[in-house]
Amino acid sequence: MKFIHAADIHLDSPLCGLARYEGAPVEQAQNATRQAFMNMIDLACNEAVDFVLLAGDLYDVDWKDYNTGLFFNQQMSRLREAAIPVFMVLGNHDAGNSITRELRLPDNVTKLNHHHPETKVLEHLGVAIHGQSFANKTITDDLSAAYPNAIPGYYNIGLLHTALNGRQGHAHYAPCTLPGLFSHGYDYWALGHVHKQEVLHEKPWVVFAGNLQGRHVRETGAKGCTLVQVTDQKTTLTQVPVDVFRWEVCHLDVGDVVQAEEVVDRARWAVIQAIQQAEGRPLAIRFLIQGQCPVHAELHNHAERWINEIRAVATDVGLGNVWVEKIDLQTQAMRANYLDEGPLGELMDTLRNLPQDGEILQTLSAEFRSLRNALPIEARVSDRGSSIDPDNLDTIRRLLNGVEELLLARLLA
Repeated sequence: MKFIHAADIHLDSPLCGLARYEGAPVEQAQNATRQAFMNMIDLACNEAVDFVLLAGDLYDVDWKDYNTGLFFNQQMSRLREAAIPVFMVLGNHDAGNSITRELRLPDNVTKLNHHHPETKVLEHLGVAIHGQSFANKTITDDLSAAYPNAIPGYYNIGLLHTALNGRQGHAHYAPCTLPGLFSHGYDYWALGHVHKQEVLHEKPWVVFAGNLQGRHVRETGAKGCTLVQVTDQKTTLTQVPVDVFRWEVCHLDVGDVVQAEEVVDRARWAVIQAIQQAEGRPLAIRFLIQGQCPVHAELHNHAERWINEIRAVATDVGLGNVWVEKIDLQTQAMRANYLDEGPLGELMDTLRNLPQDGEILQTLSAEFRSLRNALPIEARVSDRGSSIDPDNLDTIRRLLNGVEELLLARLLA
């Protein structure tokens, strides 16, 4: 028996923030979630799997129009022609009350109930699939607690959209625990919601499949689905990449660099390595350049030049398939003893204490608010694509990062 476990497809969700940057590969990326989904369908047909499991968040938000639903149905019809059934639950993004437009699903697709757990038995395979969809976006109850116990003599699968006991960067929906899942006696838990592939336990298997396609720089590396094969009561997992566009963060430690040109050379080598790992896919890279180094002042005083030098080598090496999403200069100056004394020392102490001074942060918040309103609209968003909120003190603290080094670079230039 073979099946595919996939989740968090977010069909027709845009790759976040690309349109804000000149030269971004928008055309390559705008259909990435569709192409990744088609790659998964190709895999299912080529492997002749017995069924496909979709563990929630098939859609990102309500459909802009019916084309999203038509595309999904078209792909499901391909599976029907290959005699492959599909079983799915809804997650927080496509919960029962979130999607206002709807099309009748092909008859090989079963959407499990959102009022209570539902079980589907595949007699010819000896498989029982248990699951429950989200009724609304913010399910905070443990849905798994009401799932039935395993059916003796069958390979039992639990299909669930959950944050489990909490995962960084993911809302804490449908929380549950590993012991709670184990208590049902299932052989495999097919989980969704967390976008990074993760095997939490074996025998029984508890698996987050991850998402099919990374959508922003916080979703790096290979993305895909889990191909599961069960032979003689032995379960084997293979993570299969199906993504068509990849994100990477390259950390460059330049602490031992003495010439700024060496930073560019290291960036070139980092791009070469990232291209090899991407296996021919278009690639978006963010550089984090870090370290206490002698070239700190040169890099910051002539930041525009060195940032574009790095972009140039990425373009040269990538032959049009590499786009530099951002270059973040986080280097630090080589500290001298005199920086801890006199007026400069007092200035540095003041800057270091600012993030902890609530009264000053409130004053800065008011200043930033008026400054933000004077900025063009495209400059009012962060590198994550979200709006910069001057009323949030964490935003002020984040904006203060790097001020010390920026001032030192200017004062000591």
